Amino acid sequence: MTIRLYDTSARQIRDFTPLTPGCVSIYLCGATVQAAPHIGHIRSGLNFDIMRRWFAHRGYDVTFVRNVTDIDDKIINKAAEQHRPWWSIGYENERAFDDGYTALGCLPPTYEPRATGHITEMVEMMRGLIERGHAYEADGNVYFDVRSLPGYLALSNQDLDDLRQPEGEGETGKRDPRDFAMWKAAKPGEPSWETPWGRGRPGWHLECSAMAHKYLGTEFDIHGGGLDLIFPHHENEIAQAKGFGDAFARYWVHNAWVTMSGEKMSKSLGNSVLVSEMVKQWRPIVLRYYLGTPHYRSTIEYSEESLREAEAAFARIEGFVQRVVELAGGPVAPAAEVPPAFAEAMDDDLGVPQALAVVHTTVRQGNSALAADDKDAAVARLAEVRAMLGVLGLDPLDAHWASESGRSQELHGVVDTLVRLVLDQREAARARKDWPTADAIRDRLNQSGLVIEDGPQGPRWSLGSR
Repeated sequence: MTIRLYDTSARQIRDFTPLTPGCVSIYLCGATVQAAPHIGHIRSGLNFDIMRRWFAHRGYDVTFVRNVTDIDDKIINKAAEQHRPWWSIGYENERAFDDGYTALGCLPPTYEPRATGHITEMVEMMRGLIERGHAYEADGNVYFDVRSLPGYLALSNQDLDDLRQPEGEGETGKRDPRDFAMWKAAKPGEPSWETPWGRGRPGWHLECSAMAHKYLGTEFDIHGGGLDLIFPHHENEIAQAKGFGDAFARYWVHNAWVTMSGEKMSKSLGNSVLVSEMVKQWRPIVLRYYLGTPHYRSTIEYSEESLREAEAAFARIEGFVQRVVELAGGPVAPAAEVPPAFAEAMDDDLGVPQALAVVHTTVRQGNSALAADDKDAAVARLAEVRAMLGVLGLDPLDAHWASESGRSQELHGVVDTLVRLVLDQREAARARKDWPTADAIRDRLNQSGLVIEDGPQGPRWSLGSR
């Protein structure tokens, strides 16, 4: 029962050994709240929600920290463009991210710290870095001296001589252009806080190093985020933390992007698909299936066709669940354990695609049991399916999806009444051996997106692909 994870820093899959037996600590780089989230942002939250659920299923006590970056250049620029306070933009979009995470069934983090609530911790870290010779002040800015730390760039595997460090306006006084800003001197009209080096505001990288230290201590198990954060963000987090004396993260786990036409989904490219709009077009549980079931290290190329395929695949699972619940006369409790093949897949670097294949195989076995009128076997398969779906956050009988399921059930009842009227006409045509009319009715139902199955108890209908 060893969980294995791909560690970016080691460039290989490693056995997971927790810092504290029975416990796992995870820090995930969360939202930078300059705008509302697109599905690429939420994918990261979903991937690490599944990781967290799997660790919990395996019996670990999980501490999950997901930060909010509520001050940075992008937020300040948005405030200037929109003539609004920076904190107003940040809070509005923080709520939009929370709504997106909640809509798609992500469990709330253990802690969700905001950067602006931890200025004191950042000042303490900068003071310690300056004392240790890893940082210096210049023109009210505080910079990290990258040449002072052996091993800098080990995560991204770059050569320091070839490094081009991103920098912002006003970063003057650097001893080396490759040094990065931890603290930026105040500019007129911008938010600022008092420090021993003058008023200013934090750099992006400093925020996470300080918050990880506060909530998870000098060393913790897993640091997560998107591939685009490896450099400069995560590389510079490591430099600050290790320069301060922290061992920092033991494993680095990165999720791949959602792309459109081969490009990373981003606000700057104008190709983002906002979560708030997507949940109006697609059921949130279907969106979770679509974003959460590919392997976390695989790129998702967005298309409506692939979303429709996800919708149809989940409908097959959901249809099985509904049929067994009807047969059993009520909900069936999840099994205490998932099938061994599912566990083996999840233990192997969170192999959700292979685990999902076990779900679909179990659904097919359950459907065969239903066709054979084997109630006990069908109920047993549903218990296993619910246990697996629970790990993936996709159990349609879970309380989180109850309101969605309630609305779906109301609509299902209305549609069922109407479809039954048509099916009665088809059965009447079959009884009088009017096969052309019976076939025509079935074809029209199929064209409308309904799948008709003839069984011993009569015809059943289900929703097919759009």
